[in-house]
Amino acid sequence: MEHNIMTDNGQNSRQQPLEGMRTDTRQKRLVIRVGQSSLSFSKATADGVTFVAYQLNSSISIAANLRQALQEEAILHESFNQTLVLVDTPVLMVPDGLFVESEQEDLYYHTFSRQDQQKVMNYVMSDLKCVVLFSVLKDLYTVCNDALSGVHFMPAIAPVWRHLHLRSYAGQRQKLFGYFHERRLEVFAFGQNRFKFFNSFAVNNPNDALYYMLSVWKQLAMTPEHDELHLVGDIPEREVLMEEAQKFVKRVFYINPSGEFNRAAVTQLQDVPYDLMVLYVKGK
Repeated sequence: MEHNIMTDNGQNSRQQPLEGMRTDTRQKRLVIRVGQSSLSFSKATADGVTFVAYQLNSSISIAANLRQALQEEAILHESFNQTLVLVDTPVLMVPDGLFVESEQEDLYYHTFSRQDQQKVMNYVMSDLKCVVLFSVLKDLYTVCNDALSGVHFMPAIAPVWRHLHLRSYAGQRQKLFGYFHERRLEVFAFGQNRFKFFNSFAVNNPNDALYYMLSVWKQLAMTPEHDELHLVGDIPEREVLMEEAQKFVKRVFYINPSGEFNRAAVTQLQDVPYDLMVLYVKGK
């Protein structure tokens, strides 16, 4: 499998994997992103970001795919001090003052269907005054910890929340955000350094997406003339959605990662999710 590399001068290059390659670099971090139907590996380099989208075998589990990738992918033959695993998984927010770790599994499965093969974990977001509960498949958790160094797990959407929370302070208008990825829509808004709203929806077309966002808009009592709707990510039929949304909301904006992040190297690579871009540009 070939590797995609984007250097800081914006030029694409192709790199063939080297058998048994080992690299001794200080404080190197491997980032694994596990999506609903995707698996990728990436790392920051002196020249930009190396990103490898792994071709999944749909007949085996994601953990089995990772085991296979560990044998095949050159990037996984390098030496890393840390491994960050971003997991695209259902999340539950708990106010930090109400969080009790011993109760996290019961609380999570009160909201989502219980599955014995899942491990419930937590991720503290003190900047947003909450603890995020999320799940990781137990076999995936085991493979990562057995094969990799310094493993930490994090909900894939967490970097997006942090970044757009800061963006929400720009100007005096309230803002509703819609993040599209892998046929899902995450809708959220902030106020007083905490979430005002968050929910996730399955979407297959712009009409469904608009219905969900306008329902939240109404629930939050946002005004169509004054407040703002910001859309980001892999948006299905983006032009159609923008046109329809502007019939109901005056201020609708598409966040273009390349412009937003000043053509940062990672924004020029194909198939990189927005959450991963934010992680590399903002560092968290």
